[in-house]
Order: sequence, then C-alpha cells, then structure tokens
Amino acid sequence: MRKNGTLTRQPTLKAIMNPQTFIALAFAITALATAPLAAQEQPNILFIMSDDHTSTGVGCYGSRLAELDPTPNIDALAADGVRLTNCFCTNSICTPSRATIMTGQYSHKNGVVTLKGELPEQKQTLSRLMKKAGYETAMIGKWHLRAEPASFDFYTVLPGQGWYHNPEFRVRGPKPWPENTKRVKNHSSDAITDLSIKWLKNRKQKDKPFFLMHHFKAPHDNFENAERYDFLYSDVDIPEPRSLRERGKHGPTDRDAYGTSVSKRNERRSMGDHMFVDRELDDEKYTTIAYQRYVKKFLRCVKGVDDNVGRLVEHLKKTGQLENTIIVYTADQGFMLGEHDYIDKRWMYEESLRMPFVIRYPKKFPRGAIVDDMINNVDFAPTLLQLAGGESEIASLAEPLKFQGRSFVANLQGQTPPDWPEASYYRYWMHMAHHDNPAHFGIRTKTHKLIFFYGHRLNDEWFWNPQRCEPTDPHWEFYDLENDPQEMDNLINSADHAETISSLKEKLFKLRETVGDTDKSYPEVLRRLER
Repeated sequence: MRKNGTLTRQPTLKAIMNPQTFIALAFAITALATAPLAAQEQPNILFIMSDDHTSTGVGCYGSRLAELDPTPNIDALAADGVRLTNCFCTNSICTPSRATIMTGQYSHKNGVVTLKGELPEQKQTLSRLMKKAGYETAMIGKWHLRAEPASFDFYTVLPGQGWYHNPEFRVRGPKPWPENTKRVKNHSSDAITDLSIKWLKNRKQKDKPFFLMHHFKAPHDNFENAERYDFLYSDVDIPEPRSLRERGKHGPTDRDAYGTSVSKRNERRSMGDHMFVDRELDDEKYTTIAYQRYVKKFLRCVKGVDDNVGRLVEHLKKTGQLENTIIVYTADQGFMLGEHDYIDKRWMYEESLRMPFVIRYPKKFPRGAIVDDMINNVDFAPTLLQLAGGESEIASLAEPLKFQGRSFVANLQGQTPPDWPEASYYRYWMHMAHHDNPAHFGIRTKTHKLIFFYGHRLNDEWFWNPQRCEPTDPHWEFYDLENDPQEMDNLINSADHAETISSLKEKLFKLRETVGDTDKSYPEVLRRLER
C-alpha cells in the first residue's frame, strides 16, 4: 500500500499467523475451491411463464402495440438483463410446449404431441435435476401436463386450463392425486402471485437456493381480466396489423378454409362471435369492433400479468434476494392478434412461433443486451441447469436423459459457440382441431422459412370430431423473411427462389433426421411429401 508517498508492502497472511493456522486456512481454501457450489453461492431461479403472451404484446419487442406501454415491469427486466429476439417454440400449443421445457426434448421424443399428452414424474426432468443440483423446488400456477407434478418439493397448480376468477388449485395432500384441492377467491394472476410470495416467505429449506416455476394462466383466451382493468384502453384505438385486412399472397390459394378468424371469414368460429359482435353488421364494421374488443381484452389480461411480475420483483428486493436471483420471463408460445386474420396460435407463422424471452442476472449477464441467435424451448432445460450447477454437473446429470437441446448460457454472455445451430425445426400435430389448422412441419432460419402442410390426422386418440379432421390438400409455403418479415407473400412457386427453396428442403429433411422425427410410423406423411 502507499503511505506518505512511499510504497510499503502489506504483511502477508503467513507473516501474521503461526504455521499451523496458515496451513489449516490454506487447506480450507483449497477444499472450497474444489467442492461443489455451496447453497449460498448458487443463484435462486425464478422462472416466470405466462400463457399465449406473444412478443407482440411485450413492450420491449417494439411491435405496433409498444406505444401502449403494455409491460413496464417486464421491460424493466429486459433493460437490466438480456432479451432474445429469435426464440422459438417447437410446437405452438400449451401442453406440448410445456413438456418440451420440462424435458429438453421435442414433442415426438417426449411423447407429448397434443393437448391430450401427459408428463409422468419420471419425465419431469428439469425439476428432478434441479433437486439433485441442491435446489428447493416449487411449481405454482398453470401446469397443464395432466400427471401430478410430484417431482417438485411443493406444488399448487390449476386443474387443466383452470378458471380466471376464484380458481381451484390441486395441492399435495392425504388423498390420491388429483383429489386434494383448495379454492382461492381472487383473480388467477393475483392468486398465483399470492401463492408464490407465500411459498417464498415460508420455505421449509431456506438453507438451499430456490427454483420456482411461477406460471400464469393469463392471457389465454377466453380473456377475463381482473375488475380493476375493466376500462383500461377504453378510449384508445388499438393499431391494426396491415395483414388483418390485406392478406396479400399469404398462405395457400384456398387459405380461407383454414384458421379461425377475427372477421366473419370463418363462419364456424370467429373472435367477433366470442366478443358478441352483431353479425348483421357489414364485414368492415364487424372486423373493426371484433379486433378492438379482442386485443383490448388480451392486453387487460397482460396488464395483470405485468403488475404481478412487479410484485414478485418487489418481494425479492425487500427480502434482499434480488441480486442473487436469476429471473426469466417467457411464454409457452406466441399468439396471433389478427395477423392474416388469424386468432389463437398453432401456426408456424411468426407471431405464433416466436416466444418472448427475457433474463435478468447482472452478476453474469450484461444489462440491456440483445441476442439474435436461434434459440428453441428445447434449449431451456439445459440452460437453466447449467446456471444452477455448471457445465460438468449438467453433463453428468443429464447425459442419460438425452437432452435434444443445448445450453445457451454462452450466447447470453455474447459468446456464441461457433457450431451453434442456424435453423429451427417445428411441428404442429393436431390436424384441424379447435382452430382449423392443418398439421404441418417446417424449418426457419434467420432469413427464410419453409413449411410443409401435410394435412393429415396421425393421432387417433385425439378427441375431436372426425368429420372435421378429414385430410386437407398438402402444400408448401416459403417466405423470404429478410424482405417480407410479415409473411405476406408465399413465394413457393417463385423461379427466382427455386435454388434457396431446394436448399431449404434438403436442410429440413436433414434436420428431421437429426432430431429423429422421420415419420417412419406414418407412411401417409411420406407419401404426401412425394406428391
């Protein structure tokens, strides 16, 4: 140190200790350096997931809805953390997406391909490994995987989709699953947050870090917001997507037969009917009123989610846990808010395919960073496990479980591995169920998208009207995302893009082989590919 302008040397530990004390301290330091992470050194992990919260409805993604400031608390997490701009689900429907997040596997691998799928305890990989990594674990909110979430230390979960108001929850208790229940008088977003904060306050294993999966039901339709938001946006005209009325050359030539609508286009099911719009109105007026009511109800539910995210962050601040807690905000998939006159999700189109993903942990990740690498929900489990325990732990724990995804921790730190995938694989299995979407699979790169709509029902166990699930004509769609990010022009027959399309088909078939989704059990799909 410097004293009176003269550099002096600090006395060493060895100089001020006797030899025996110094040797003991050195041994202790060495032991700490080589031991597994102690509980107090491991970060807590708060994994917040909403249902159907498209990135279009998250302010920091800069969509047409950003001017309404729908998510200030989520935006604050992004400003203080990292935001992914190319995060995609591998099957845009609730149950399969959640199974993929829990297993690190594609739908065909983990066996949950439709809403009827079930994830038994032995396949609840993420929570099982978090416990092995030394975490106290909890699952609170929407589970939607049928089997008991028995791998968690604690759970309080909605039955199926659950109710928005005064919801019933399934809990652990003396009776067999799912007979133990409790009722909470509140809006579900508030109730789920109350339950999470209560669990955080009363944890039984506070000597361990926590892994909490906090899952909102909102903003899944049918939208029911808390009463305090009833008049939010009542004096605002919500901006429309251009493609709501101008559909261009999007989709197949017979596109009006597919997808439920905002407008009257789908006579069986439209959002105008859900929003009680008078069908006697002319098409333009009907569509205008239906869209405004639809998106306002959606955003009112989003507001409840965002305010409760703020409550969770505030609790962590008050308890001194914020800086040692990794906070993730995401959704199980995207959602169509009138783009191409579609509602709901399921499609491989951008608004349905893309997931919001924000992560805050200033100790490890830069503030305000944006990562545009291709990330899938199949990558979530290995990433969270690496954050919990490190590279060697995830390798030893997860290798027998055959993760198909890989950790993107390095990507979040701005160090993209040189062999990082440049394409994402997607498959939707539920042919013409609920929202009239033909079954399809495809590939997306940063610049292009190729989709094959094979249009055939493969899972006979699916509970739906067989008459409505008749095969549809197979067709291909190709979009140049660099020049057509809104997917207005299906260029599958463009001679100028023939070489790119051919190359993408080859990559798609190779990617299907890589992930093991080859349809060897479904020869009808292969026959349709050859047409």
